[in-house]
Amino acid sequence: MPNWPDDLSSCTLEEIFTSEIDNRAWYKELRLQNTTLVNNRLAKNISQDEYTVTRKQTSDAAAECKRRGAILVREITRRVAR
Repeated sequence: MPNWPDDLSSCTLEEIFTSEIDNRAWYKELRLQNTTLVNNRLAKNISQDEYTVTRKQTSDAAAECKRRGAILVREITRRVAR
């Protein structure tokens, strides 16, 4: 999970763009982890319990990533529209 500033108002537009790039990279990493997880379960390399726990963690992280992405896009839009 990339670093996340508590207050975006103290960040420059460049820092917000960098955060958006980091967030997109994180989301891509989460998708790859999810694909690997599913493949491991299909190959029976992991148990159903391990799959369920890891899938929940990955889903929670993806939801947080999407939430952060929406906040970043709103902040960028607000600043550029000025």
